[in-house]
Amino acid sequence: MKINLNNKQFRPLSNSDNGEVSDDTIFRYTQNGEIVSATYQGETILQGQLIGRMFEDNHLEFVYQHINKDHEIMTGKCVSYPSLNADKKIVLKEYWEWTCKDKSTGESVLIEV
Repeated sequence: MKINLNNKQFRPLSNSDNGEVSDDTIFRYTQNGEIVSATYQGETILQGQLIGRMFEDNHLEFVYQHINKDHEIMTGKCVSYPSLNADKKIVLKEYWEWTCKDKSTGESVLIEV
């Protein structure tokens, strides 16, 4: 099944301790063909953006940048694997890496709202 993220909103279910996304962060996606973008913000992130590509096998690769609550510019890259849960909501299982500061890695799970 081909998953399309256009006009979908997501919130975090989980995040690694070294991540900056909080429970109230909302991601707003658009998709045009294989090109995917999103804006996101919440208590810990003042403004964020991502852009990437959805591949034929439904995995998504993107880069992201945001300004956090300390007014730092943070950047990273991510590979995301969309699936549908029992309620037919899209779930994004994400494996990310900071491209700034300590360059650490982490995992997140987002769910469609």
